[in-house]
Amino acid sequence: MPDPTSTDWAAGHYEAVGERIAGIAAQVVATVDRTRALRDAAVVDLACGTGSAALAAAAAGARATGVDLTAELIAIAKDKPGADTVAWVVADAAHTGLPTAEFDAVVSNMGIIFVEPDSLVAEVARLLRPGGIFGFSSWIPDADSPFFTPIVETLGPPPDSGHSPDQWGRADVLRARLADGFDDITIGTGSHTWLFESLPTAMAFLTNESPMHVNMLGRLDDAQRSALLGAFEAAFGRHVKDTGQVVFDSPYLIATARRRG
Repeated sequence: MPDPTSTDWAAGHYEAVGERIAGIAAQVVATVDRTRALRDAAVVDLACGTGSAALAAAAAGARATGVDLTAELIAIAKDKPGADTVAWVVADAAHTGLPTAEFDAVVSNMGIIFVEPDSLVAEVARLLRPGGIFGFSSWIPDADSPFFTPIVETLGPPPDSGHSPDQWGRADVLRARLADGFDDITIGTGSHTWLFESLPTAMAFLTNESPMHVNMLGRLDDAQRSALLGAFEAAFGRHVKDTGQVVFDSPYLIATARRRG
């Protein structure tokens, strides 16, 4: 198992992302709670980041655990209100080291989508008791996404082999990945509004805050970086309102599935 200390997710300022999508974490937990009441249930939030879903589960009365590979993010989570009601673990979401069949529910908010899927699904199945619920969110592929379309247009599409986060946003892929160990798969959709006060603020979110973008930009040569930043600025520019704010929506899904057995 890799040394669970610092990862690429420590770059930038993840909490600027986490705070913006915390409402989706609450929706994930509420969706699971409607399927299987979470009061007094054992719940683990995998790839928890700064803990939004774990904290929401604890607020719903669950015995919550938050797991993330990045120690810096767990440290931030531990300082949040209500964090003392959650057990925090620094570990790989696909190799948690937690006991088998220990949990009534596994949740994740835009986290497990970055983990190698075969290992991740096997770990979720191992952690859940028979009949336990897996609930998570994923971004849905969007050809007009200012966050991702410029990357493809400038650097080219990702390799056909391997996995990418947006694959979980395809219902056919999601169902295929869960088919062997899960039943009662349900998928709901929503739309998240991103709002930045200005075009420079939107650009700073990518260059200084979003860990994925900060890391990617840091790996490019000067010419690639300049071209990609220009593409991002043009993409954001298409969403500038009369107020000067940058506003656009990103589609997402929330899925639940019941552990077979």
